Amino acid sequence: MTLLDKEPVQRVGKLLKKFDENLNVIILNSSARTALEAASSLGCEVGAIVKSLLFKTENTFTLCLVSGDKKVSLNKVKKLLKIKDVSMATADEVKNITGFTIGGVSPIGHSHKIDILMDNSLERFKILFAAAGHPNCVFKITFKNLEKITNCLIEDIVE
Repeated sequence: MTLLDKEPVQRVGKLLKKFDENLNVIILNSSARTALEAASSLGCEVGAIVKSLLFKTENTFTLCLVSGDKKVSLNKVKKLLKIKDVSMATADEVKNITGFTIGGVSPIGHSHKIDILMDNSLERFKILFAAAGHPNCVFKITFKNLEKITNCLIEDIVE
């Protein structure tokens, strides 16, 4: 069994193909668990790595897609969503809500419907790389296509 046979990776791969026949899951020889590891494995800037971070937002969850060289501003997310409380989801919550384990959380193919915010700073890169359901799997995509495939809201959500 290869990494492409794993259910979370298959989920992402099917959605990529449905969206654009030319998009594929890329298997890396080394881990892409962190943005730094992914950039090192791919030979790209850390900023071109899309971090998919799940936050608990009062009664629900919100996935934030941010550049590998940026940090989510909880205050900006609170103001944007007009809520008082935002915190990082636990590892169990991430697994239950997204269907992925931390280090392999993809912007697409979640177990449950999740509202997605994408930081506008990702637009500075021609090509982005995002996790594809496993710490050694990624996919390559443009900012515009990532916006379309995730149906996200684009905002300034970083510090």
